Order: sequence, then C-alpha cells, then structure tokens
Amino acid sequence: MSREMAAITPTAPIGLKRAVGTPLLFAFIVGDTLGAGIYTLVGTMANDVGGVIWLPLLLALVVALLTAGTYAELITKYPHAGGAARYVDRAFGIPYVSFLVGFLMMASGITTAAALANAFAGDYLTALIDVPPVPTAIVFIAVLTLINLRGVRESLTANLVASVIEVTGLVIVIVVCAIVFGSGGGDPSRIFEFAPDVPPLQGAFAASIIAFFSFLGFEAAANMAEEVKNPSKAYPRALFGAIFTAAVVYLLIAIGAVIVLPPAELAESTGPLLEVVDASGVGIPSWLFGLIALVAIANGALLFMVMASRVGYGLAEAGLLPHAFARVLPNRRTPWVSIVVIAGITICLTIVGDIATLAETTVLLLLLVFLSANVSVLVLKKDKVDHSHFSVPRFVPVLGILACIVLLAQQSWTVWISAAAYVAVGSVLFFVARYGRKRGDKKLRAQAEKPAPRA
Repeated sequence: MSREMAAITPTAPIGLKRAVGTPLLFAFIVGDTLGAGIYTLVGTMANDVGGVIWLPLLLALVVALLTAGTYAELITKYPHAGGAARYVDRAFGIPYVSFLVGFLMMASGITTAAALANAFAGDYLTALIDVPPVPTAIVFIAVLTLINLRGVRESLTANLVASVIEVTGLVIVIVVCAIVFGSGGGDPSRIFEFAPDVPPLQGAFAASIIAFFSFLGFEAAANMAEEVKNPSKAYPRALFGAIFTAAVVYLLIAIGAVIVLPPAELAESTGPLLEVVDASGVGIPSWLFGLIALVAIANGALLFMVMASRVGYGLAEAGLLPHAFARVLPNRRTPWVSIVVIAGITICLTIVGDIATLAETTVLLLLLVFLSANVSVLVLKKDKVDHSHFSVPRFVPVLGILACIVLLAQQSWTVWISAAAYVAVGSVLFFVARYGRKRGDKKLRAQAEKPAPRA
C-alpha cells in the first residue's frame, strides 16, 4: 500500500469493537439505500419511458447487484480497508489513481447534495409555502453547513429519526396506491405504455441512469468493515438483502404511481409522489406528506455533505489535497475548510444545474468509482489472505465492468464535461498538494542538516 493511502487510516494496535451483527448491518444499508432519490426522480424516469418505470429500475438493480458482488468480496477480504480508493491503491499502488477515485467519491457527494437542494426547493416545499426556489436552495445548504460545522454526533439521533420518517413516507405511497388499485381505480394498463416520443430501448437506458441513482448508498457499507461481527458471512447477507428490499419498495412505488397517475403528469412534477398521494383521494394532507418528503431530502443532503467533507479531510491528511482542507475548528473538531469549500461548490451547482442533470452526473462519477472497484477485484484475485471471505466468480466483475461501460456510454456530453471539470480541478489540487508536501519535506531536511550553533 502506498505511503499516502496508508496515512489515511493509520494502523492501530487495537481495532474497533466488532459489535454490529447482520440485522443491524442490514438496517444500516437499507437506511443508506432507501433514500431521497425515489422521492424526486420518478417523474424524470416517466419522461423517458412513460409508464414502464419498472424496466429501468430492473436494469439498475442488475448493475447494483453485480457491483455489490464485487464490494462483498473486497470488504470481506480486506475488512480493515475503507472503500474503493483503498482497493485501487492495494491493486495498483499509484497515488494519483487512488486519489482520483477518492476525489470522485467526494465529488459525487457534492453533486448529490446539489440535486437534493433543488428538489427541496421544488413542489414538496410548495405544498407548505410558496417561496422562490434558488434563494431557498441556498438557505437550505447554508443551514446544513451550520449543522455540519457543529459536528456529526449531534445529528446521529436526528438522522435515525429522519430515516424512519422517510421510510414511513414510502410506505404511505405504497398503501395509498394499493387502496386505489383495490377499489378498482387507476389504470393498470399504463405500466406497459412507453413514452410516445422516445424510442423504447433508448428511453429505457436513459432512465436506467436515473434509476441507478436511487440504488446508491450501499457502497458506504465499506466504512463499517472493522465493526462487523463475522463480516465474511454478515456482509453478503446484509448487502444483497438490503438491495433486494430496496428494489421491492421501488418497484411497488413505480408501478403504483403509474397506476394512480398518468406518466405525463408525473413527468411535470418535481414532487411526483406528492402528486400520487393527492390523486389517490385517500385524504392524506398535502402539507403532511410534503413535510415527510422534505425531511427525507434534507436527511440525504446532510449525509452526503458530511461524507464529502470527511473524504476531503482524509485526502488532505494523507497529503493528497492541500493541507488547508485538514484544518479543524478548535472546539468542535470539525474540518471547517473542507465543509465550507464543499458548501460553496454545492451552492454554485445548485444555481446552474437541474435535478436530472445533477443526478446523472452523480451516477457517472460513481460508475467510474465502481468501474475501478470491479477492475481491482480482478487484479486482487491472486492476492491471498489468511481468513475466509466471500468470493464471486470472475464473470461477475467482468459483467459489472461491461454494465458500467454501457451506462457510461448513455451519458450526455454535458454530463461528461461536468465530470471532466471535476477531474481537472482535482488534478490541480493533487499536484499543488504534492508540491507543497515536497517543499515541506525539503525544509525539514535542510533544518536537519543545518549544523547546530556553538555554545
């Protein structure tokens, strides 16, 4: 392992307590995967495929399962390693490549937060109060930044409560759709109707990019590797179980939403599930469901901003980003420079981007990360460890690589330019950090070689 990456996670003589069993790990991954994406992107998918929203969700599920197989092997084989950047470093030992994978993870968090900020300022908020969207999104990010600056411990309980609330909202949607269908309402035939102006195959692949956004979150499970009891058995069970659970929930919501409401109406809304609940006639107040959706969106945005700021801090600690990113507040011990920079970039992206484009950019960034993980697991097949671990056949990461390439090929040139801009900025910061580190090492050597003054 390269010196820079080893610096991110120093080896401690006593590891973290392995106190997390399969049920708790399952709950953690489900909470991460069942997020705000489905609250905002049903309408975008309907725009591409009409009522056949279930098809891109199934395509996204296949890609998620292939990549989950790769992560299951890497996590159980290296239970002290914490993510794709470390796997790439173990496989290739090239600091710049390892940094780039970590930086893309950080960038995906920033872009996701920007997409959710726009969603927060959309139709769900309008159900409560009519305010201009751009200033609202900026204030929203500013509030989350203040929470982030205060510290993560204060937000843990709120995060748990928010996760319960957002899952409750999804259950409400499924129940009201079932009531409409059971009473003979809606139009079940719409689930087989493609968008009239989009070729079915083209629309399905385009929507699968958006659908994949809803499955993101399972990769964060790598960060808990050192705290799981018997990870070789617990991780595969929890990981695949959580993804299948999310898939069932998403498919029920997609099918139910199209039965209750025409796809064209879903496509026009930034709060499509609110439209579904209103159209059901069940009598759930718009303000109540809007509030639930806002909690879900805010929870997701906060988590991604916290993740991005901590990745930036870790890269700076390893000397892969300028050292300023590692500065912390004296009392709160939070990485304030990393938090503030990430907040500023998030605000800029919120102003210039829309929900769909930002979501597609996030998917592209993480597809590149997943591509690196799939390649790494093939390279590391020959690496033997002294404990049992989950193992996938070679064809699984190969199919994962092909699936990532297919989805990457569907991305628009606008999204690729956004990703290229991230890579360019990251590369500049990387080489600035390397230059600063070399200068610092040179000064230390010069001081060490300087003769001591005579007494």
